[in-house]
Amino acid sequence: MKIEEALQNAIKELKNNKISAPIVKARMLLVNTLNVTKEYLVINSKEEVNEEAIKKFTEGINKLIKGCPLQYITNHQEFMKLDFYVDESVLIPRADTEILVEEVISSCDNEKEYKILDLCTGSGAIGISLARYIQNSHVTCTDISIKALEIAKKNAKANNTENIEFIESDMFENIKESFDIIVSNPPYIVKDVIATLDKEVQNEPYIALDGGEDGLDFYKTIVNNAYVYLQKGGKLFLEIGYDQKEQVMKLLETSKKYKDIYSKKDLYENDRIVVATKI
Repeated sequence: MKIEEALQNAIKELKNNKISAPIVKARMLLVNTLNVTKEYLVINSKEEVNEEAIKKFTEGINKLIKGCPLQYITNHQEFMKLDFYVDESVLIPRADTEILVEEVISSCDNEKEYKILDLCTGSGAIGISLARYIQNSHVTCTDISIKALEIAKKNAKANNTENIEFIESDMFENIKESFDIIVSNPPYIVKDVIATLDKEVQNEPYIALDGGEDGLDFYKTIVNNAYVYLQKGGKLFLEIGYDQKEQVMKLLETSKKYKDIYSKKDLYENDRIVVATKI
């Protein structure tokens, strides 16, 4: 079977099963299967594909039809121009979260040293990106999941990041020092809403999605404890759900532990992050 035939068949199958972005997903899956570039597929569309590759490609298409995210099949996701390994043990890093990372970076002065805590690190995308792009930083990444920490460590090594450490911790449980910056993209989806999400999202780790009955469980824990681990004038950066701005800002305001509270939108004009400074 030729490359163009394999693609046409796969795209048709994905369309028939109402899979979103079938052309993009089929192409990306074949690129990964053959270990070639996107340009290679176009230039060599008449080239024959061996049976073993066709079998692997077909298995990948069937996984997509069953709702498995493409990133879990290819084990790759780009974030902040870095490549991250991902599998079913971690949440897939989203482009929206780059807003959070960019805001942390823009708040830093390259002349200063920063100790940064990344809570609920998952794949390590946030912490590793900060360690790579903020000079004179030392980043501590924590997660309750040992499997997630193993992946984060793998990603740190792959991205040549040395100014970073990893701690197994249920939120602040095993944190013993203070930081200039605390950043987190915690689970924030309302428990009852998870079952209504796209099948692909539902196939991501439940523990990384479930924010409790009101979606605010982790924010309450962070707001009530972060100030203990922040140095005076230290900053807290949180990713939020599109409809959680008022609730999270209210948590910060009523705690009376923070000042200069503000939010920013993502590229789709959804409220995406909330930032606060310890008083």
